[in-house]
Amino acid sequence: MSKRELVLKALRNEKPERTPIGFWFHYAKDELVDGFENPDVFEANIAGHRKFYTDFQPDLVKIMTDGYFIYPNKLFMEAKTIDDLRKVQPIGENHEWIERQVAFAKTIKGICGDDVLSFYNIFAPATLFKFGNHGEKNAAKLFADFAAEDATALTRAFRVLAEDLAVLARRVISEAKVNGIYYSVQDVADSRLSDALRLSVNAAADRVVLDAANKAGAASETGALNILHICGYAGQRNQLSHYVDYPAQIINWAAAVEKVSLVQGKQLFGGRPVIGGFDSTVNGVLYKGGKQEIEAETRRLLQEAGTTGVVLGADCTIPRDIKLDHLRWVRDAAAAFKD
Repeated sequence: MSKRELVLKALRNEKPERTPIGFWFHYAKDELVDGFENPDVFEANIAGHRKFYTDFQPDLVKIMTDGYFIYPNKLFMEAKTIDDLRKVQPIGENHEWIERQVAFAKTIKGICGDDVLSFYNIFAPATLFKFGNHGEKNAAKLFADFAAEDATALTRAFRVLAEDLAVLARRVISEAKVNGIYYSVQDVADSRLSDALRLSVNAAADRVVLDAANKAGAASETGALNILHICGYAGQRNQLSHYVDYPAQIINWAAAVEKVSLVQGKQLFGGRPVIGGFDSTVNGVLYKGGKQEIEAETRRLLQEAGTTGVVLGADCTIPRDIKLDHLRWVRDAAAAFKD
């Protein structure tokens, strides 16, 4: 069974010959740097993908978007007042930020070919808002302030960004021929925000992007295969129940941060296929463990979750300096596992 067939079976909630694995990390020294102002980031990112693919031959590829984290719309990213958000307009389908990402996705597809499935990273509007507004706490406060002042204007601004991201999702799937998107979401943490407001602003925008990706994927050979990543980077906690109705086919969350195992998450998300299991930090066994420890953790995860509709991976991006042998030990142990 080819790696493509192997992963397709897992992502279609079937039982493959062996459990595939999916790990990824950032290739640029600082992924948050704006690549349009620092073009070396783009070259480092492409070189990193090529080296990882050559050295490790992964089961699947998540295309990392280092250098493209900054949405080129200052009124949105640097909003100081609600009036700034009222003026936000879409960047448009042919903006360089979108055009160059489509070309970048094609480049990575050219490196990996069709032997493995590939998924293009896209951040949700709320996450991009955090990138632009000087950190988690300040962005959350601004979000809540703007919502209290004019929730309609806030909702509209997020919808504008979502429409641009929907174009990006559609084009990387239909033109670059990636197999889906890896859609990264994260809660906005402010006690003033109600679940109803989160739904009207964040969830509504997120559905615009996911619906576009699903429509584009439905017309492809594999059908819609989009991964929802509920990001627990740096210990960020999320209310997983906020995302149970999101229209994504595969779910990935921070099992170590949320204390929600693969089998528990699979149940929470209606039995959908899942990716993850390992702590992604330098404190986790994947990074600091020896061969026997990593093999034992691989077996434990599979004994608990089973091998149907499961891809072993991590909570989030793994450390850049992790030894590739650690990932090979996971793959080998998963291949040897029998349930």
